[in-house]
Amino acid sequence: MNSSRLQVEEYKKGILSGNRVMLARAITLVESTLPDDQNLAGEILDVIIPYTGNSLRIGITGSPGVGKSTFIESFGKTITESGKKIAVLTVDPSSQITRGSILGDKTRMEELGKNPMAFIRTTPSGQTLGGIAGHTRETILLCEAAGFEIIVIETVGVGQSEFSVKSMVDFFLLLMLAGSGDDLQGIKKGIIEMADAMAVTKADGENIKRANATMADFQQALHLLQPQSSGWTPKVVTCSAIHSKGIVDIWNMIQQFKKEMESSHLFEINRQNQQSFWFDEHFQTLLAMDHLKFPSVQSKRDALKTLVQTKKISARKAAQDLLDKYHQAVSSKR
Repeated sequence: MNSSRLQVEEYKKGILSGNRVMLARAITLVESTLPDDQNLAGEILDVIIPYTGNSLRIGITGSPGVGKSTFIESFGKTITESGKKIAVLTVDPSSQITRGSILGDKTRMEELGKNPMAFIRTTPSGQTLGGIAGHTRETILLCEAAGFEIIVIETVGVGQSEFSVKSMVDFFLLLMLAGSGDDLQGIKKGIIEMADAMAVTKADGENIKRANATMADFQQALHLLQPQSSGWTPKVVTCSAIHSKGIVDIWNMIQQFKKEMESSHLFEINRQNQQSFWFDEHFQTLLAMDHLKFPSVQSKRDALKTLVQTKKISARKAAQDLLDKYHQAVSSKR
């Protein structure tokens, strides 16, 4: 057995035993752009695949200021108190200028971060559109193999990220601020349609009345939408993470959702569709990067870009010429 295979087996043993250091190192490999790291990460994923898929995956999103981290910490404590292990995967927004990120979620979820039943991984979003790190799906699999029964994926905020996270979770929760019902027209209809439930946060003190009014506004809005194909009727609730009000009810609602989806076999069908989507998406990513292997294609690309910029050729014609060049390069390699 070569050293590389031995290393893979060590990772497998460590991850399956719940070793957090080994889990974190494996996630780092998955996130790495180095070819050797990517090859090793691929081997690790191949050997742990049979031990994945046994978690409940929950996506949580909401606009900045809605209190996602505070909610997730309270929600996570509810999960661990029920005897289940939770992994929180949160994507920190990266600056497109400095490429830096704040990485503050572990600080904001300090109590949960110290809980032996919880694992928090914060990843800079880098150049990925929306707010989902490029390898979130692989990280989910690694956490499942490590024995985490509940996986929470937090997105950066309302936007393109919601469509990405919906394709990798079982339940999608949209957090709303009390009073946001006043801006109902400005909220993207697609995001509301994707949500399996909406929770109006910070429903405490003098804010309770506004929270209830917002809940009523969204309940009314849901009546105008087409019913979900699953047969599930999205719920609208209020909660206060600081006072732990409504958090247990939200957890019970999610468990009821899972029970209903499993009884109709839609839970497994959704998972299978997600696997197919992941396969297609990953293939498209590899295909988009494949041209980087051919210097002649890169040279052609630079030349065509100059022609496009100087209006000597249309972008459509340039793209077709580059594709032809790529096909020639692939054929000659054979």
